[in-house]
Amino acid sequence: MKTIKLFICCVMVLVLASCSAKQTAINQLEKFSTELRDHSRYYDVQDWEKAGQKFVKITKKVKKYETEYTAEEKSRIGRLEGECAGYMARGAKDNVTDRLRGIFNEIQGIIEGVTDAFGDLWK
Repeated sequence: MKTIKLFICCVMVLVLASCSAKQTAINQLEKFSTELRDHSRYYDVQDWEKAGQKFVKITKKVKKYETEYTAEEKSRIGRLEGECAGYMARGAKDNVTDRLRGIFNEIQGIIEGVTDAFGDLWK
């Protein structure tokens, strides 16, 4: 009889631990989405690399419990993943735009330097 009670207790602990772990993955995804929303506009290239790695790590945790989630939880996960992807896409676009703007300014400076240097020859 004690063996059966011990077995039931062990099973209950495992079930509760599993529920906690799957909820932790969702909570991490929600926290990450909030972090991106609040701070991503200040990210540099290294910050975005770290964010990408963190996103992959969190989504792997979420996928680990994929079969255990309810339809409502899956919907919430999808929304959070979409938000994260949106912030990351916007950040990538902004970084590319900034880089192109920097390259354009550099090219403009080169052209001005060349025209200043050779301006005397054309007069």
